[in-house]
Amino acid sequence: MHPVHRLVRTASFRFAALYVLVFAVSALVLGEAIFVAARANLEQQMALGVQTETTFLQDEFRQKGLPALLTLVQLRGREARALDYLVQQPRGVRLAGEIPANPGLRPGWTNLIVSGEREEDGRPERVKALVTDLGGGTLLAVGDDLNRVSEVEEAVTSALAWTVGLAAILGIGGGVLLSRAFLARVDAIARTAEAIIAGDLTHRVPMRGTGDDLDRLAGTLNRMLDRITTLMESLIQVSSDVAHDLRTPLSRLYQRLEDARDQARSVVDYEEAVEAAMREADGLLETFSALLRIAQVEGASPRAGFRQVNLTAIVESVVDAYQPDAEDAAHRLTAQIEQGVIVAGDQELLTQAISNIVENALRHTPSGTRIDLRLHESSGDAVLVVDDNGPGVAEHDLPRLTNRFYRSERSRTTPGNGLGLSLVAAVTELHAGHLLLRNLAPGLSIALHLPRVVKSRPLGREDA
Repeated sequence: MHPVHRLVRTASFRFAALYVLVFAVSALVLGEAIFVAARANLEQQMALGVQTETTFLQDEFRQKGLPALLTLVQLRGREARALDYLVQQPRGVRLAGEIPANPGLRPGWTNLIVSGEREEDGRPERVKALVTDLGGGTLLAVGDDLNRVSEVEEAVTSALAWTVGLAAILGIGGGVLLSRAFLARVDAIARTAEAIIAGDLTHRVPMRGTGDDLDRLAGTLNRMLDRITTLMESLIQVSSDVAHDLRTPLSRLYQRLEDARDQARSVVDYEEAVEAAMREADGLLETFSALLRIAQVEGASPRAGFRQVNLTAIVESVVDAYQPDAEDAAHRLTAQIEQGVIVAGDQELLTQAISNIVENALRHTPSGTRIDLRLHESSGDAVLVVDDNGPGVAEHDLPRLTNRFYRSERSRTTPGNGLGLSLVAAVTELHAGHLLLRNLAPGLSIALHLPRVVKSRPLGREDA
């Protein structure tokens, strides 16, 4: 498309053109109103001046007679910016004044033509005159130059034309500049989109830091691209992890079935092989169920359907549920739970996340380990901390504990699929919280921070 056509078709140019059109119409309407008001005011002033002069000359005529009137008319006619005068006897005999004699002159207002010699442009002078009968057929005419009104009309028209013309030029020029700037920003967004389509997910829309609408749009698009990139990387990682980590249990399942086919000689052998295969299948189903759960959490709309949840009651119920398992494994599970801790969230997901944290501590620590659970409020957050004095993890393993299928060397001998803390991390992100993991030397500390809603009355478990 031709560059000029692109400029003309932009929204900014059209807005500028529309603004110029509205301004031009408004200026024309306003100019016409000024034109009419100025002409009416000037004509009113001219009429008042003529009436005042006529009254003055009539008084002079009554008091001093016709010769004094003629002398006064001659004197006043020679003054700068003087009015135009005529003293005429019957049958059109002019006695004094610049206005030509007119036999058909009658008392009242009338328009007359004076000799054009007094006009700089050579045009005949037009006057609006008030004709008065002085008696005996003698007429007095006093008039003012109507060309003054025309000059005002021409000045207003010229000023209006210049105003509209300059506005149109400036508006079109401004529209072109705005359109070019707008097109530059749109082209930048288009180039980013094309790069993303081509597979370069690192491309981002450039921002100027002006804080204008396009900058805010660019920021929103960049955040969307960041989210898409994160999801794509997560998808790629999940695909890789699934292919890598599920290969081993599937191979074991295949091997057991193959052994049963080749080596089983009795019903008992077949039953044992089937039982082993079912255990492997259960593990696979559990892994796929956990992956599906994480995908559902990560794909959920943030805070969609959230409600106020009594976190105190959830933590108490989780502790009660795992206390027997802790005793069976010779662990010491203690809890310090503050009452009335309320958050906005999904009760089922929060219960699952907290259960995973406690189960992680029980599963990956030896017998006799002390596990301390604390729930309290701090700096506007609800904070759940689970500490243990077990062997902990290597420092370089900490950042990777929430990755899917990741298991440290120490935990590879224990049951599990490496998805427990991944689900915790996904639920935490969904609830706009953050998860902190640190070594205690010995032991591991997992702290879950969630935005607190309000400090409410202590709620019982039946409120959860």
